[in-house]
Amino acid sequence: MAKVRVAIVGSRFAADIHCDAYTRNSNVEIVAIAALDNLDAIAKKWGIRTTYEDYNQMFAVECPDLVSVCVPNFLHHEVVIAASNAGLNVVCEKPLATTVEDGREMLEVCERNRTRLFYAEDWCFSPTIMRMDALIKEGGIGKLFYAKAKETHNGSHSPFAKTLKMCGGGSFIHLAVHPIGYLLHLLGRGENPVVEVSGHMTGGLDRNFVHKDFEGEDFGIGMMRFGNGEVGFVEGNYITVGGMDDTVEIYGAEGVLKADLTFGSNIQCYSRKGISYSIEKTDHNLGWTRPAVDEFYGLGYVNEMSYFVDCVVRKEEPMYGVSGRAGLACVQLVDAFYESHKCGRRITGSWM
Repeated sequence: MAKVRVAIVGSRFAADIHCDAYTRNSNVEIVAIAALDNLDAIAKKWGIRTTYEDYNQMFAVECPDLVSVCVPNFLHHEVVIAASNAGLNVVCEKPLATTVEDGREMLEVCERNRTRLFYAEDWCFSPTIMRMDALIKEGGIGKLFYAKAKETHNGSHSPFAKTLKMCGGGSFIHLAVHPIGYLLHLLGRGENPVVEVSGHMTGGLDRNFVHKDFEGEDFGIGMMRFGNGEVGFVEGNYITVGGMDDTVEIYGAEGVLKADLTFGSNIQCYSRKGISYSIEKTDHNLGWTRPAVDEFYGLGYVNEMSYFVDCVVRKEEPMYGVSGRAGLACVQLVDAFYESHKCGRRITGSWM
C-alpha cells in the first residue's frame, strides 16, 4: 500500500504534536511543512525534507492526501478553505473556528468540494476514554445521567491567546472546548442535541482572576442539558497551577466512572534537584512528581491521527465526535455559553 502523504501547516506546539503522531505511523509520510517561522527547526526535528513559507504553493506542488492545520485559531478558517478548494482532506485543530459564521463556512465549503473535514478532538481517542466508552457500552454503569469534565492549567503559552479576535475568547474556548467536544461524543453522538446551556466566566482584563493582560476570560464554567435529559458540566480555566489538569467523571444509574487524564501516571518520582519534564504546564519538577509515561499517546493524539489516516485510505467519513459537524457544534455551544454569561440567563436552542 502506498503511504498516505501528509502536509503540515504551522510549526509550533500543535504542529509538533501532529508530527509526533504521524511519524509513529508506518503508513504515513510527512512530505512537507509550511510556516512563517520556526520552519527549519521543526523540519530538522522530524526529518521533513521540503519546506514552504506559502501553504498554497505547498498544496499545489505536493498535492498531499491529508493536511494538518496547526496554526493559531484565527487562521483556521482561511487555511481549511484553501486546502479544501485545492481538493485536499483536512485535519483542523481545536477550536474549529473563532466564530460560528467562519465555522459554518468551513463546513459548507468542505461539503461542497467533497473533501473530508476532520475535527481534532484528541480526547475521543485517549486510551483511558476509549476504555471508559467500552465500559459504558457494555452497560457497566447503566443509563447515563450526568457527566463533568474539565481542562485547566496556568495559562496559554501562545501570544495569540491574549486577544479575542485571534483566539475567539479566553480559557473557555481554548480549554473547555475539549470537554464540550467529549460530551458531544459521549452523550450527543449527532442524535441527541444540547437544548440548554448556562455559563459563567470572568470578564477579561482587570476582571480576570490572574491574567489581567488577557482580553478573554481566565476562568469559565458551564452547564449543558441534552435532549434526552442528561446533564453535563464543563470547565476551562487558566488559574490552575501545578500542571495541566484534565479529569472526567461520569455518573449512571448503576455506577460511576472517574478518570484523570493528565495526573494518572503510574510513576511516582521524588527528586531533590528536579527532573527535566513531568507533564505539560508544570511550574517546576522538584520534589514529588507524576511523570507522564507517553503524554501525547495518553491524551489520544497518536490514535487520533491514525484514525484520520485510515479514514482517508478507506474513503470513509469520520465518526460524529471528530467530524466537521461536531467541530461546528462546539463553536456554536461556546458562543451560547458566552451569550448566557453576558445576559445572565439560560440559553435554549438545539445544538448538535
